Formats: sequence, C-alpha cells, structure tokens
Amino acid sequence: MASQTTAGNSFWETIKTIVWALVIAGVFRTLFFQPFWIPSGSMKETLLIGDFLFVNKMAYGYSYASCPSVRLGLVGIDIDAQDVCGFIDGDNTRIFGGEPERGDVVVFRHPVTGVDFIKRLIGLPGDKIQVKAGVLYINGTAVQLKDDSVFEELKAPQGPVGREPACENAPVGTGGVCEKSRQIETLPGGVSHAIINIRNQGSDNTGIYHVPDGHYFFMGDNRDNSTDSRVAQSVGGVGYVPYENLIGRADRIVFSSAGRSMLFFWTWRSDRFFKGVE
Repeated sequence: MASQTTAGNSFWETIKTIVWALVIAGVFRTLFFQPFWIPSGSMKETLLIGDFLFVNKMAYGYSYASCPSVRLGLVGIDIDAQDVCGFIDGDNTRIFGGEPERGDVVVFRHPVTGVDFIKRLIGLPGDKIQVKAGVLYINGTAVQLKDDSVFEELKAPQGPVGREPACENAPVGTGGVCEKSRQIETLPGGVSHAIINIRNQGSDNTGIYHVPDGHYFFMGDNRDNSTDSRVAQSVGGVGYVPYENLIGRADRIVFSSAGRSMLFFWTWRSDRFFKGVE
C-alpha cells in the first residue's frame, strides 16, 4: 500500500511540475520575450528565411496582442490572443506603453486575420508616405539611397514551404546564383538598413498614404516581395496597423537555419548566431 501511495504522489508531483512549468513559460512569453521564426523572404536581407529570434515585448508595453496565440493544427488546437485577452481590446491603447521609433523591426498582429507579421516601421501617425519609381518618400522628401553592390543567394527551395526566390537576373535555373539589386536606405532620424529590389512593379509607384492617428505604416526590406502597408486590408494587404496590434521589437537573431527545419543543426548559418537586427 505504501509503495502505491508513494507512486501516486510522485505522479501528481510530476503533473504539478509540468503545469507550473507551462504557467511560468506562458507568463514569460506574454510579458517579456516571444520566440519568432522567419517563414518568408519579405525582410531579406535583414532577416532570412529560417532566422530564429526573440521579440522584445517590453519595448512598447502591453495590449491584448501581447497574449500568445496557440495554433497546433495537427491536434486541433487554435487559441487566439483575442480569445484570452480580448477583454482589453478596443481602445487602441497599451499598458506601460512605449512609442515605437521609425526604422524599428516590429512583430505585429495583422488587423484582420490576426496572423503575426514582421516588417520595418516606416510611417508614424500623421506621416504622408509614397513610393515613386522605387524610391520611398516621407512627408514629401525622398529618403537617402546609396547603391550597395548585389545581393546573391542560391536559386533553391527555401524554408518549410520550399519556395524558390525571385531573381532580378532571371531566368535562373535551380542551383544557380540569384541576384537582386541592393541599396542602403537611410530614414529620417538616421536609421540605415539594406533594401533589395527585383523589378519595376506596381508597388514601386503608389499614391500618397496618410497614416491615421494611433496607426503605423510598415514595409518589408525586400521591397518587391512583401505583403505590407502598401496594400489595403480589403484586398489582402496589411494596411495601417493600430498601436494595440504591436507585439514587440526584434532586436537580435539567436540562430538561423538554411534547411527545411530549425532542428537540422547541420544547416545552421554560423555567421548569424546572436546577430543584431539593424
């Protein structure tokens, strides 16, 4: 009898340990840092497919979007942040709120779908944003651009989806060198970062966007391959993003995998360990 009681106590102690570990992990993820794995090439070359980073949630304070969403399709789990913390949604404010700065690389919730996106903050409330012939204009003034050689990558399937990159020097066969024009863009305030371009397309020539109060305008650094604020939410884009939808700032890459899974350690990129996000 004693051995059965001891075994029973051991089982419940194990269960309690697991539950408390999950609670602590949930609190840590909600309040401090959220892991994020880059699934697409919209932020090349700043962020590559397979980069793994932690998002600093303390940078801008907290809103309903700070609660993590849990989506595990294989086992039928779909818990959205709105389901858990929706009671604090609706006023476009934040607790312990901090203002994001132009040039920050930010993770945010899509205003319609609730999917997490990561882009660069380009337009602040009240700004007028326009793109003309591939050049970004902020409040009527073109940003500073400097040509910076060529961005090269292998024309091969990338990430879990296995999508091949688009190339400026197309056609390029699988296994060939894919090239894109690289420039250094300097935003008002002094933040400089690389952008890449492939071709002249509709998103290189836009109308003027008037960023509403309490909202922000985001763009990908891979300018010709990014679903961002240049496209309205009504037609599948991001549009203007409310302040409360910001999740946090991306500061540093922890590690990066060039393979189909981040578990394939032999595909990790050694030059991206703990690399700062600029």
